[in-house]
Amino acid sequence: MLKAYIINGPNMNLLGRREVDIYGDTSLSMLEMRCQDQFQDQIDQSWFQSHYEGKIIERIHEAIEYDVDAIIINPAALSHYSIAILDALKCFDGYKIEVHISDIFNRESFRQTSITASACDKLICGMGIDGYIMALEQLINNTMQ
Repeated sequence: MLKAYIINGPNMNLLGRREVDIYGDTSLSMLEMRCQDQFQDQIDQSWFQSHYEGKIIERIHEAIEYDVDAIIINPAALSHYSIAILDALKCFDGYKIEVHISDIFNRESFRQTSITASACDKLICGMGIDGYIMALEQLINNTMQ
């Protein structure tokens, strides 16, 4: 069974209540339950959320130490400027997918660049919470071959 860390950045704990017109009305815990239910027989998922860059980096380092197969990461606002998260992701040899609920390329100019995505194998954005489902499906398709 694949082992994946799903890492979420700042303000993702407010998913479902924050800017519902952009991010939808599904909470992070509801999203986690949906993903756990749908992929419980294929992917051992460990979900994590933090507002702090260092905690996210520590989680990526933990994935390295514990031989995790893949990381799905939504660094949220940190994706636009965190060289430290970029460097940590570069150290992880497994499959990496960055997910954004909104289409960052059609938002404010400061949100249109993700420096952390350059360390990932794939970027999924603008698909709402289904982007997480797509990322988990991508893991199955690309790591079980």
